[in-house]
Amino acid sequence: MAEEEKKEAAEKEEKGPKMPDKPLDRLTIKELREIALKIPNVQGVHGMNKEELIALLKDYFGIKEEKKKDVASIRELKHKIRELKAKREEAREKGDKRMVKILKRRISRLKKRTRRLAA
Repeated sequence: MAEEEKKEAAEKEEKGPKMPDKPLDRLTIKELREIALKIPNVQGVHGMNKEELIALLKDYFGIKEEKKKDVASIRELKHKIRELKAKREEAREKGDKRMVKILKRRISRLKKRTRRLAA
């Protein structure tokens, strides 16, 4: 029986670690290190920070990085900003300070969203 247990343990080590149930960025650094230690031919796991461990595990499991940039949505937001700026100018000409203030806030929020998408 002891030999069977050793064979099973050896088979598990050869296969490498399994993909965790939770997303990698939700795991603690301790959990990430435990998984990374099971990967063959990897050294310096204890010296890595969380981002490096996540990158290592994503590479090992074949997970591709998702790019967050969506050029079409940035264009749409900028188009909306231009429309709101035109409305703001109309409100300024009419002397509607309340509407100018509301439109200024909307424009500001949209600008923040475009900066976040661009980053």
